[in-house]
Amino acid sequence: MRDVTDPPRLVVASANPHKVAEMGLVLKGLVVLEPRPIGVPDVVEDGDTLEANARLKAVAICKATGEAAVADDTGLEVDALGGAPGVHSARYAASNGSGAEGDAVANTTRLLQELGCIPRGRRTARFRTVALVRRPDGSEVVATGTVEGYIAETPVGDGGFGYDPVFVPVEGDGRTFAEMGDEKHAISHRGRAFRDLARRLVEI
Repeated sequence: MRDVTDPPRLVVASANPHKVAEMGLVLKGLVVLEPRPIGVPDVVEDGDTLEANARLKAVAICKATGEAAVADDTGLEVDALGGAPGVHSARYAASNGSGAEGDAVANTTRLLQELGCIPRGRRTARFRTVALVRRPDGSEVVATGTVEGYIAETPVGDGGFGYDPVFVPVEGDGRTFAEMGDEKHAISHRGRAFRDLARRLVEI
């Protein structure tokens, strides 16, 4: 039987190694993460919101394992594009046939093409992450993290993943997330969401 002082144990819904690695760094010492069991299929993320997609994944893993599960969904919201790609961030290129689902390079290429010659002052954007824990009893814990920034004109940096090479946080020093490496966790949307989630789990 788990001691109440032990960190919560959560099965990770994501199979994305980059996301899992970031989650592990942010939550180290706060929760114990268990990998998603081999053989559990991917969940179709057809929700209309980030929270809906996070819930779809967490519920599916919770049902498959009988254990509390943690999932997240992240969207990049660009003001000049009316908040797009938003909930469709991972499928941005696939939605117009310019790339496969989850193709980070194709997604970023489409984003930069859509922004065209829009100047830096109008390239404002934000990353938003919703992190959600679903327990076998149906209860949930939800947390959100946001970071403001702008979209660079060209990709810079080899770290991170997704849109990191073109996202410059306003709280940084002018570098993209991809240039910051693990430093980004202190101010990133995912870092903020999961730290808040860990606090909420402890408070319950």
